[in-house]
Amino acid sequence: MKLNELSDRPGATKDRIRVGRGIGSGKGKTGGRGVKGQKARTGVAIKGFEGGQMPLHRRLPKRGFNNIFARHLNEVGLGTIQQAIDAGKLDAKAAITVDVLKAAGIISKVRHGVRILGNGEITSSVNFEIAGASKPAIAAIEKAGGSVTIVGAKAEKAAE
Repeated sequence: MKLNELSDRPGATKDRIRVGRGIGSGKGKTGGRGVKGQKARTGVAIKGFEGGQMPLHRRLPKRGFNNIFARHLNEVGLGTIQQAIDAGKLDAKAAITVDVLKAAGIISKVRHGVRILGNGEITSSVNFEIAGASKPAIAAIEKAGGSVTIVGAKAEKAAE
């Protein structure tokens, strides 16, 4: 078999219909668009148009808002961090920061930082320098002999 001998199975692809090439073609004159009117013309975009009646998407009330000050944090559980330490991806002796977690492949994007959650158990004594942590997570880390330092916007606000 050669590359120039490759082809689709019979019936796998359909030939494109050349529209508007004479009445005898069967798809001439109006080109399959019916007869006259707005939809027969080019450039028609009438999704949601209800013939002049106020469209449904404009009749319904607006709800909610986007908080432009919201912090989007990566949430990482203690169990995930312990697994990474056991696998040798993280060094328990060095401080664990956002960049260290990204380099280890635990988080994919830095975003606004990392928040440690208390799901799972941690047995290693680890020092964290992160944007946030839940109370159970802080308690579990300190019980294992580690420490948590909050860095970033939240820490600056608390210092004022």
